[in-house]
Amino acid sequence: MLLIATDGLAWGQKGHDVTCAVAEKHLTKRAKRHIKKVLEGKSIVYWANWLDNASHTPEYEYTLTWHYKNINADQTYDEVPPFETGDIVVAINEQISKLKSGTLSHEEEALALKMLIHFLGDIHQPMHLGRKTDLGGNQVNVFFFKKETNLHSVWDTDLLESGHAWSHTEWVNQIDRLNRKERKAIAQGSADDWARETHQYAKIVYEDTPEGTKISYDYIAKYTPLIEQQLLKGGIRLAHILNEIY
Repeated sequence: MLLIATDGLAWGQKGHDVTCAVAEKHLTKRAKRHIKKVLEGKSIVYWANWLDNASHTPEYEYTLTWHYKNINADQTYDEVPPFETGDIVVAINEQISKLKSGTLSHEEEALALKMLIHFLGDIHQPMHLGRKTDLGGNQVNVFFFKKETNLHSVWDTDLLESGHAWSHTEWVNQIDRLNRKERKAIAQGSADDWARETHQYAKIVYEDTPEGTKISYDYIAKYTPLIEQQLLKGGIRLAHILNEIY
């Protein structure tokens, strides 16, 4: 269980805050009103990281495997069946279906919404479409400058914070500059499409970051644009889903 639990975090707090802040900027007025009611006045940014902590409690430990989908080096994305305990793609589709049903109690709707906003961040973090053999990069030991760490942690937080030491609002101001046509193009597709896309980035990261890699300024410069892109995509797609639901 401890090994599974280490695989559950994505983007760190800042990344999830950025994803939800981007989404909030593009919600329709109707969606904003409904979400405010469901979350009892709090924003989706407020709840962006809630599930990372909740998944480690007895009440919600059933969601531990819902944060990722493992695809080993010798597998293609389409060769991996859904996890029996649920995975990131199954979890996103289930929350969308529940929220669209209109049959949930207030508490059930709030829970599904809190989960959905978190999973849309997770599905855009490359290591959450990483390999089962190394727990999504958790067992790939690397050095971030002089700090001994692992590949998953680097992609959770270290790269993001080193690329730009911004608040989540500054992130949004800087990266969310696409026009309506560009945002519409990004919003197309399904959870499967987005997971498949993220998996392609994961393969590149693995190839570029073998065991023992010493990560420095050149690596940060190379991958900061990808992090910017993935946070922006996550936010735009989350807004699209929520606007469609509400």
